[in-house]
Amino acid sequence: MNYLLRTFSLIALFHFVGALKAESPSDFHWSARWIGPGSGNTPDLAGANWIWADEPGADPVKNAAVGTREFTKNVVLPPGRRIARATAVFTADDRFELLVNGKPVGSGDAWQRPARIDITSALRPGANALLVKAVNGPSSGSVNAAGLIGKIRIEPAGAPPLEIATDSSWVSQGRPARVIGPLGTAPWGNLREDAGPASNLWTAYRKTFDLAHKPATAPARIAVDSKYWLWVNGTLVVREGGLKRGPNRTDTYFDVVDLAPYLVQGRNQIAVLTWFFGRDGFSHKNSGTPGFLFELTAPTGPVVSDASWKTLRHPSFGEASKKSNFRLAESSVRFDARLEPQGWTAAAFDDSAWGTAAERGAPPAAPWNKLWERPIPQWKDFGLKDYVNSAELAGGNGGTLTARLPYNAQVTPWIKVSAPAGRLIRMKSDNDLCDIQAEYLTREGVQEFETPAWMSGHAVIYEIPKDVRVLGLKYRESGFNTEFTGTFTCDDVFLNTLWGKCRRTLYINMRDTFFDCPDRERAAWWGDIVIQLGQVFHTFDPRAHSLIRKCMYNLANWQNPSKTFFSPIPAGNWNKELPQQMLASIGQYGFWNYYLHTGDKQTLADLYPHVRDYLSIWQTDADGLIVHRSGENGWDWADWGKEVDLRVLDQAWFCLALDGAARMADELGKPAEASAYRAKRGSVIAAVNARCWNGQAYRDPQYKGATDDRAQGMAVVAGIAGPDKFPAIRAELARSFHASPYLEKYILESLFLMDAPDAAIERLRTRYKEMVGSETSTLWELFSRADGTINHAWTGGPLTLLYEEVAGVAPTSPGYATYRVTPRLGPLKRVEAGFDSVKGRIEVKIANSPDGYYLRLSSPAGTKATVSLPVHDPARAVVKANGVIVWRNGSPAQSIARLAPGRIEGGRLNFVASPGDWTFEAR
Repeated sequence: MNYLLRTFSLIALFHFVGALKAESPSDFHWSARWIGPGSGNTPDLAGANWIWADEPGADPVKNAAVGTREFTKNVVLPPGRRIARATAVFTADDRFELLVNGKPVGSGDAWQRPARIDITSALRPGANALLVKAVNGPSSGSVNAAGLIGKIRIEPAGAPPLEIATDSSWVSQGRPARVIGPLGTAPWGNLREDAGPASNLWTAYRKTFDLAHKPATAPARIAVDSKYWLWVNGTLVVREGGLKRGPNRTDTYFDVVDLAPYLVQGRNQIAVLTWFFGRDGFSHKNSGTPGFLFELTAPTGPVVSDASWKTLRHPSFGEASKKSNFRLAESSVRFDARLEPQGWTAAAFDDSAWGTAAERGAPPAAPWNKLWERPIPQWKDFGLKDYVNSAELAGGNGGTLTARLPYNAQVTPWIKVSAPAGRLIRMKSDNDLCDIQAEYLTREGVQEFETPAWMSGHAVIYEIPKDVRVLGLKYRESGFNTEFTGTFTCDDVFLNTLWGKCRRTLYINMRDTFFDCPDRERAAWWGDIVIQLGQVFHTFDPRAHSLIRKCMYNLANWQNPSKTFFSPIPAGNWNKELPQQMLASIGQYGFWNYYLHTGDKQTLADLYPHVRDYLSIWQTDADGLIVHRSGENGWDWADWGKEVDLRVLDQAWFCLALDGAARMADELGKPAEASAYRAKRGSVIAAVNARCWNGQAYRDPQYKGATDDRAQGMAVVAGIAGPDKFPAIRAELARSFHASPYLEKYILESLFLMDAPDAAIERLRTRYKEMVGSETSTLWELFSRADGTINHAWTGGPLTLLYEEVAGVAPTSPGYATYRVTPRLGPLKRVEAGFDSVKGRIEVKIANSPDGYYLRLSSPAGTKATVSLPVHDPARAVVKANGVIVWRNGSPAQSIARLAPGRIEGGRLNFVASPGDWTFEAR
């Protein structure tokens, strides 16, 4: 397979809609048909017998001895005739390897699912030797059965086909094999008819077609269950295409890729490798059936997937010895280079011996159903790169080699070796909680391999046999296709380091969806996403907004008939609600925050009915407090750690959800609904203050634990706590440290909102000290490294605070039509920050010294910026804007174009600036 054996330079192609539109099933009329692995002229097992070695005193059905038995058969084919096609179907209890003329051609390790193997290239006219090595492993029960069954169909060109089935003509240990019985014999019974694995199935497809001329554009619409790699005329164009299912419980995504740059006048060839996960996960809904769909719009008419495509179950791929954990739909990969059809992606490859694809219906055919256009770009490919310690890895024979990455990243390891055939090389990351690994069985000679399944970590560990010579080790980083455009620096090394680790943690948790962690779950937990989306707007170019949008539509479209939400989604093996996370998702920090930063009103309109439905299921008690819900399918969780005051947190999250819903209703012209939400929020706030404020802190009267710092911080950010309660809450937050990094973000934010930036930064230093001082490039799930993952999405919340509270830049109306610049430097003397908003780049530089307060702002077109300066005595302050005195003696001074006169609000002096470059100086 070329992409595994040579280095390719991938041009990143993606179809990205400029004008936002509702995410919904496509109205494209498909001429293509879903196709899958076809049977062609593959034999079934009818007429074959279960056989085993004829060993005195042993009954292979009851007490077969553990070990390997070899079965041989000699076959003579017509001399001088080409072998047009030859296919074998075998299985064994417990596993087998098939060799033809001494060459390994295939294997199987699940007796319930016979393996289909193309053996055309291994046969030759005249005499041929067949050898099956069958292994009977230990049994945990009282019975240990052993058996082998198989059938081969050989089609010499111009001659009748020949079928060879397992029977007494096979020889084992110098004696005729013992026939146990035909297909269906106990204890094995009937076997699957598809002769393929139920999961982790890799299939190759090829199609040749002609074009009268090279097209200017040639969009190809491609759907798959579950991932695909695509070559055009031998060039790899798409690496790991497709998105995990699905946009809802039943439907599937499709890609749009322009293939015009790779097409030529005359003969063209498409080659595709597909990977069918075949199992549910925390971020994938299994359809149960492998499928591929392709439609190319070409000048001479569409090129579509149908029964004319050639197909082959790729014989090299299998399951690695270590299985990935149940949260992941994807499997570890095993690749046997001895079995690879060499050069199969090249345009000139002869695929005449391949079978034909099986048609499985036109869209919206079940089980893939309606098709939704991919809403995010194709992955960014950083190319093959040397490891940090590549110099010490070069040359020499085998052993265990630890190849260090520059930072925690999503990577596919690559290796070049000179090896004997059949040596096993293992590759894994140093942080493989999800157990995604790679195994490579060498062929004879010099060879290269790159595993297609990504893993993540700070290093890749290669386990290489001693007689294998290492000629090169590299890695390919990939990830969401966006650029790091946000910048931040200040006069505090600790905060600068924390900012860098927040960025890296955010990026490694982005792909098909937002993850909570890439090394254990790869799942879209919405409590994490709410914190991540706030960071995205300050870290990447606006392409990254599309991933937030996809996650929001996924959450809405997976809503239960009972009106509850749950995450992670898409999911096939999870359904628990987690009510507080769901309230966070639809509220001020979730859906509303996306709209505030983007101004994407279509998405807001699509999501609002789902928000309204979810809020309708929440009830209040006789005291006016929200009734605690353990959640549908129940997991009653609010945060890791102890001393969790659940009832107070319920009220805070509900108030934030009501606030977000009211703002949505305002924007969508529903004033009555907005008023009702605000009235409800007001009554809950009054009830919380009446029932849960004890004069020193917020506590549920029935809660018996230590005062919860989470409850105090959340009461502030939710608008429950008024300024009269701030001194007591600040005092409590100086001594209570129960929250995990998940809710710590909101506690830190509450200190900024209470105008206590010194306390916020001091607490941040205390809580993040160990993480910032560690050698890891990413932030941990918990404040102790000994627990949880070392790259967890929710821990990056301080990044948002550095931009929106320390640098003070945040939108005040949708899409940055208006925004504020309200720095709260605390102990800092210098801060510089910049990011790409939907209106354009915003940059601020702030300096605070005994000589004065300086602020520089670069503001994009289409905005109004309220610049807020912290002056100690407005009556004596002198403020200059672009060198002109605009405030003196407690009132506006000289007017200046595009700058509204200053006014005093909340102890700060505010100016409203039109787009452009501004310099403010206050003394």
